[in-house]
Formats: sequence, structure tokens, C-alpha cells
Amino acid sequence: MIRKSINSNSADISIIDLKNFGVGSYKQIDDSPYGGGDGMVMMAEPLGKAINKSIDIVGGVEDLQIIFPTPQGIEWDQKAVLDLSKAKRLIIVCGHSKGIDERIIKKYITKEISVGNYVLSNGEIPAMLILDSMARILPGTLNNIQSALTDTYSYGLYDHPHYTKPRIFEDMIVPEVLLSGHHGKIKEWRQNKREIRTKKKNPKLWMEFLKLEQQEYENG
Repeated sequence: MIRKSINSNSADISIIDLKNFGVGSYKQIDDSPYGGGDGMVMMAEPLGKAINKSIDIVGGVEDLQIIFPTPQGIEWDQKAVLDLSKAKRLIIVCGHSKGIDERIIKKYITKEISVGNYVLSNGEIPAMLILDSMARILPGTLNNIQSALTDTYSYGLYDHPHYTKPRIFEDMIVPEVLLSGHHGKIKEWRQNKREIRTKKKNPKLWMEFLKLEQQEYENG
């Protein structure tokens, strides 16, 4: 998906090798933490130089978001995808080891994002996740943008069940309504299934959907 967005000129993506900004003959980019403790911390100097180089590459700070994937960040959900995809310029700082020098976060980072409550070995993995989820909704990436706009969460709900050929598989039959050709009934069936799935599997998301529906009703 990321490759498609590049080939379609929907996105222009560059990768910066932090080692190019490392300190000393060994191009050091991390060191032991002040105060003691296990693990290594990514150093402020190489990161700062790399971020400034990235700012030059993306063409300045206007409408720029500098992202740091971390468990302490806001939850990465479809709303966050839609919001961040509006930014014209984006830099993602990929952490390693115990993390990055706090001074980099204070000076440069505009948004911290969490892709889940678990630990990964490096920041490139959440960076790819963030890029993939954004790239697929950029105009020109997908042949059928409507497909992306009707995926799970795009309605504020889980997606409805999907079926394709054959009509009968191991005695399981495609629901008749999907074969009826009645677009109104199909739309109603799909919405009903979205709501049932969400209510059963994610009560929190279901309550958020109901709250949004109520707000829209009150606003006319």
C-alpha cells in the first residue's frame, strides 16, 4: 500500500538513516542512561540533526507534524488516521532500546501515538503501521477509494460480514438478502450487522457510536 501511494504520487516518502548523524568514528547513536539502569537511550544530538535534516527534506515546518510512536501516546484509531492524513508534512521518529532522550520529545515532537499496550523491539514497526493506514485513504492510492471509506471503523463501527462465490460452501449459504438485488434492504442488513457486531465485540466503541448518533440528532 505504501508503494502504491508512492507510485501514484499520492505520497513522497524518504527514509533517514540515523547512523549518518552518529557521534564519533563509530557513529554512536545511543548511550547508557543518566542515573543508571539497564538498557540504552537514543542520544539527543544525532536525533536532533536527523530531524532538522528531515525538516529540510519535507520543505519546512508549515503544517508539519513530528510523530513519535510510544505507548504513552494517544490511541491510533481511524479518527486519528483521518486527522493526521490532513497534514501536508509528516516526520516519524523511530525509537529503539529504552527510548529517546526526553529533550527531543520536548523540543520537536508534536504528537505521541500508541499503536497498542505492548512492547515492540523498534519504532519502525509502528511507523509502517501508521504509514500504511494513512496511505490507503490518500486520493490516488487505491483504484476504488470507496472501498477504503467503507472499511471497519470508517462508520464508527466494525465492518459487516462479507461473502463471495460460491453461493454454498460446506452447507453454509450466503444470506438471501445479499442475492436479492434490493439495494435498500442490503444497505439496511449491512448496517444492522455492523451494529450487532460492534455491540457484541466492543461495547466501548458501541457506546461511543451511540453518543455520536445522539449528538448528531440533537444538532439536527
